[in-house]
Amino acid sequence: MVGTTATDVPPTMGVKIFSAGVAACLADVITFPLDTAKVRLQIQGECQTTSGIRYKGVLGTITTLAKTEGPLKLYSGLPAGLQRQISFASLRIGLYDTVQEFWGGEEASTGSKICAGLTTGGVAVFIGQPTEVVKVRLQAQSHLHGLKPRYTGTYNAYRIIATTESLSTLWKGTTPNLLRNIIINCTELVTYDLMKGALVRNDILADDVPCHLLSALIAGFCTTLLSSPVDVVKTRFINSPQGQYTSVPSCAMSMLTKEGPTAFFKGFAPSFLRLASWNVIMFVSFEKLKRELMKSRQTVDCAT
Repeated sequence: MVGTTATDVPPTMGVKIFSAGVAACLADVITFPLDTAKVRLQIQGECQTTSGIRYKGVLGTITTLAKTEGPLKLYSGLPAGLQRQISFASLRIGLYDTVQEFWGGEEASTGSKICAGLTTGGVAVFIGQPTEVVKVRLQAQSHLHGLKPRYTGTYNAYRIIATTESLSTLWKGTTPNLLRNIIINCTELVTYDLMKGALVRNDILADDVPCHLLSALIAGFCTTLLSSPVDVVKTRFINSPQGQYTSVPSCAMSMLTKEGPTAFFKGFAPSFLRLASWNVIMFVSFEKLKRELMKSRQTVDCAT
């Protein structure tokens, strides 16, 4: 991800953050139904949230949701999701490159890359956690069987959560989400960076779309495998009503005792498909947009 553009002009921090935000929003719009399916599968097994319908598999969950609640339900919470990407992705990816360059650029050690991932991932979580809470709750709620939705929309959800529960509830689940983002940042960004660097350095692939695509797919699989247990606990805890769980560990223990270890990998397939496709769309778009912006900037500089 770090490196010079096609014009050998290093992208500025502003270009990186803007490119990352736009690319992440594009990836989120395309893959959001997979994210919604993942959330529904992750909360399946909680009596408080079930609508009586059982979801099976990625395609089955998406089809069932579209048939029973309408196709638009697959995009419930999208505005919060886009807000999340603007705050999460643009910061963690844009700042990741900048922090990594501070510690040595492309030649930075793996440890420095991990430190860069930890730093930017933590900052992004604290800023963007309210958007995560609203997104998950809107994706999880159902209007079937007479169940009255808790929220009518994104901004309604922000208002109701802040007024009926507390302002601090918008940061509910920060601990598991912080852990999840540390895992994702250090796995996704570092794996992508290392894979891309290895492929280019060993002349296996040029620094272009095929290289970016393969690196993103490998990063997506590794990230899903390591982050799935924390992701499921985060989703359950964020979506839970007040008093259901006393803490994040109690949520994890309740899942383990009532549903077994496999509960921590619920929604693995849509999670992988979503992360893999999200990574491919995001990183390929990010690299292309970053280069085009620097080309345009160089053209303007030459003209003036």
